[in-house]
Order: sequence, then C-alpha cells, then structure tokens
Amino acid sequence: MATTADTTSAYDDIWSLATLYDDENNPFIQKLAFTGRAQFDYTYTEAQQGQIDAWFVRRLRAGFKATLFEDFTLHSEADFNPQTPGTAYQRLTDTYLAWSRGPAFVLKAGKHAAQFTLDGHTSSKNLIAIDRNNLTNNLWYTGEYFPGVSSSGKIDKWHYFAGIFSSGSASPEYGDFDGSNFGLLTLGYDFSECLDVEEALLNVDYVYNKPDTANTFTRMLRQVGSVNFFYDTGKWGLRTDLSVGDGYLGQDDIYGLVVMPFYDLTEKTQLVGRYTHISGSDGMNGVRLSRYENRATAGRGDDYDELYLGINYYFYGHKLKWQTGVTYAMMDDDAGNGGAGSGAWDGWGLTTGLRISW
Repeated sequence: MATTADTTSAYDDIWSLATLYDDENNPFIQKLAFTGRAQFDYTYTEAQQGQIDAWFVRRLRAGFKATLFEDFTLHSEADFNPQTPGTAYQRLTDTYLAWSRGPAFVLKAGKHAAQFTLDGHTSSKNLIAIDRNNLTNNLWYTGEYFPGVSSSGKIDKWHYFAGIFSSGSASPEYGDFDGSNFGLLTLGYDFSECLDVEEALLNVDYVYNKPDTANTFTRMLRQVGSVNFFYDTGKWGLRTDLSVGDGYLGQDDIYGLVVMPFYDLTEKTQLVGRYTHISGSDGMNGVRLSRYENRATAGRGDDYDELYLGINYYFYGHKLKWQTGVTYAMMDDDAGNGGAGSGAWDGWGLTTGLRISW
C-alpha cells in the first residue's frame, strides 16, 4: 500500500493533467484547463407507494475554463447523460464570460449559476450529503444555470451577489426569453475570525420572480427568502437553512427547515446527519418528494419530514470521494387522503455513489 504522501503526490500528478496551458507572462491567454465532473449513483428506495432499484449517471459534464487578458475568464461546460435514449448531450451549464477587478468585483454575463438556499449555494462537487436536501429541491430553481448578468464580490468580511436572470421557456442552451425574469440578491458575513473557527458564514438570500405562464426555467414561486449558515470548527460542524417560498399559478406557499451536523472521524472519513422539514401553507399538494422518491411515485403532498445519515470517504478531498446515505422520510397528503396518485409517502432509501471533479 502506498503511503499517504505517495498517494497524494499521485493524485496531484493526475489532476494536474487537467491544466492544458499555463503561462502568466502571455499577454493574451494565461491559462487553459479542462473542467468537468463525473458522478455515479446506485439507489434502492422503497415504500408502500413505490420502489426503485437502479444505478444512474447522476452528472457527467465536460468543458474548459480559460483566463484571458489577465482580467477575463471564459468558461463553458456541457451536461451529458449516456442513459438518455437518442442523444447523450443534455444542455449547456456554465457558459459565460467574466470580468474581474479583484475580489471586490466580478461581473458575469451568460449562462451561470444562481445560488440560494443552503444546498443551492453548494456546488454538486462539494456537497457533504450525497444529494441536495429536499427543502432546496422544493424552493431553489434546480436548473441551477440561467442566462443572465450578475455581479459579486468580497469586501473585508462581507460578500455579496446581485443578478438578474431569464425565467422563460427553458431549452438546452439559453432558453427562448419568452417569459419574465427573476432577480437574486445575497448578502453574507464571515464570522470565522471572531469565533476562531475555520468557517462561520451567514447568508441571507432574496429572490423575486415575476409570475408568467411561460416560465419553465424556474419553480412557480414569486418570492423566495432564505437564511442559511455554514459552520465548521475543523473537526465538526453544522449547516442550517430556514427558507420560505411564495407560490403562484396554483403552487402552494412553502416553508421549511434543514439542520445538518457533521463530524470528521479521521482526515478522510466523515459522518453527516440531516433533518429536513417542509410544509405547504394551504394543504394544496405543494411539496415535492426528493429526487429518487419522486422517481418511485410522482405525487405531491403537504408536510414532509426526512432523517438522513451518511458517511463520506475522501480519497482526494472533494475531487475524488465516495458518499453513502440512508434516509427515512414521511409525507402527509391531506388533500389526496392517501389515495391513488397522492403524495403520501412513508419509506426509506439507500444511495451510494462516486464523485469525481476537475
């Protein structure tokens, strides 16, 4: 067996191959790198309402990132799925041009991420549970990448994000721009220095999405507000989210809470727990099940509770890891009364998978 130092050196050598060109003295192009991720899942999910036993290509993306003229970044990636009949190509994800004037100001134009809620702020490369929590799944716009313009930056302990994006009819590329727009504002503060910990980041997010029947890039939510917190001592930590959404066109108002503690057993092994609660305000079947539960049955309900326990093994940090999680979830459906096609759910699931990123 190789020593930790030898193993780390081997990983460094392998991942360094993703850098195709690097010359800071070139006035035109300073760096060109391959970017992407490959994520594979096996899941077994079971309840009286349905069952799923299958493996999936969870995410498969490839592209490039280039640094140009010192202040510009050109980034483009595409999403692929070989399990899709007919074509493996799915869509463009990040495809934007960014201009930076230092940490305090970055301007982006093109298709890029609109990040809000706890797991909406977290790249799928860096999730500590194997998939995003179901509160984020219900309130965040899970397409993640939208055509738009944004500015962001860090000033001392503060950070901000402000953007406007298209909500209209979705397409694999930039959409049809036939609907409305949504605006996103995030203001955050880093408490890590005053608390003497590795991370203590508080975010407040606000989204306004102008209602339109043509909007398919987004959820049918007029407004979303979220207060989320990332805390890490280096040995253990806690992530929390308190979020609410204002529905339109028949979508119920939604609110919920996530509490996610974690503990590092070793430098490479991590335990993660999570509790998620979601409620619809009017009992109108406004709450979705989680990703694989929703594949077992397509119904919606009114109140959702989930317990999650997971273990992660980091071969090379978040760039190469194996994650496994077990869930137990319940959802009540007062409107459906537990009948056919209702969102009632009482079941458990196991999902395990490999995560690779460059």
